[in-house]
Amino acid sequence: MPASPSTARAINDRLALRLLQQEGPLTAGRLKQLTGLSRPTVADLVERLTDAGLVAVVGEAGEQRRGPNARLYGIVADRAHLAALDIRTEGVAVVVSDLVGAVLAEAAAPVRGDAGTGPAVEQAVSLVERAVKEAGADRLHTVGIGAPGLIDPASGELRVSTGLPAWHRRLVAALQERLPLTRVTVENETNLAALAEQREGAARDRDTFVLLWLGHGTGAAVVLDGALRRGASGGTGEIGFLPVPGTPGLPSAADCEGGFHSLAGAAGIAVLAAEHGLTAPGGPVREPAAAAFVADAVVRAGEPGAPSAAAAERFLDALADRLAIGVASVVAVLDPGCVVLGGEVGRAGGAVLAARVEARVRRMSPLPTTVRAGALGGEAVLRGALLTARDTAQDALFAPRDR
Repeated sequence: MPASPSTARAINDRLALRLLQQEGPLTAGRLKQLTGLSRPTVADLVERLTDAGLVAVVGEAGEQRRGPNARLYGIVADRAHLAALDIRTEGVAVVVSDLVGAVLAEAAAPVRGDAGTGPAVEQAVSLVERAVKEAGADRLHTVGIGAPGLIDPASGELRVSTGLPAWHRRLVAALQERLPLTRVTVENETNLAALAEQREGAARDRDTFVLLWLGHGTGAAVVLDGALRRGASGGTGEIGFLPVPGTPGLPSAADCEGGFHSLAGAAGIAVLAAEHGLTAPGGPVREPAAAAFVADAVVRAGEPGAPSAAAAERFLDALADRLAIGVASVVAVLDPGCVVLGGEVGRAGGAVLAARVEARVRRMSPLPTTVRAGALGGEAVLRGALLTARDTAQDALFAPRDR
């Protein structure tokens, strides 16, 4: 069934706006080349977007730099302001941006849940409000939130979890109450990290891949044919509960200790480092601290002949053995062709750790699989939340209109 005229116009408008966002200001002629649309169609969509206040002339291009054909059109960045939150067990980070994604303000602070749910929520909401004020924004159009835990696929809400602070779920509702005109969305942190790595990081050339999150805890995000897969209950990627050899027991429905989390979570990695005689490096320590052990081991392993080089090599080999168990399990079921080691630990290990894991998976599985280090580290969650907020805002602002 062919699209209605209003839907066809909306599709063309969104295509043009995406290009303006990706490429920056463009002339109508360049939009015609990139979209493949006719000159009259491009002229119409430019007029619509200008009348709607979404696009404006921002300069001129070309040798002559004059006349209608030289006009550069760009997105009106302050048409909407967005915020992104990364909610962790121990704190919150927030960024505020304009519609094209330029960061206007950012802040982070620890949140003490032991002080009670109410004070913890108020502390987090106040952090957001201060960032919005610093950005000079009158109000927020959309807020994207990344949080640990499961998202109910039916309601889109963060589900109750015995392993997470109560203020996490309350914060989402509190933000909606405090900002009644703002769209508030929440997504699992690992899923957002995968989105960011696909758009701006290590998986830009992949529409099918798995992100293995390695931070304080473990998780996985599955992207198949360009679509994020959440599962029947929203639990796709809960790899921390995967039963694996090398642990003292089995995980339970309420606790992932004994699962893959025990091997690849930050606490398990720190114990592994101690077993190989590695000590915490001096200077500023990354969060989680396990990332500092891994980064330091990569440096030491690259110094042949140094007293600690052999211990660092053994530690990285042992860690790769552990990670390969989880990666090989994912590969056997999904055959993604590419696995990205994300989070702070994945980034700290870099290409050195990724190559070790890939070599082991190659021996364990007949399915060809590339293993890459994530490019964004712990920042991927916040970046993915901002990308999601931007997409949500654009869907609302660029919705079909009858004209």
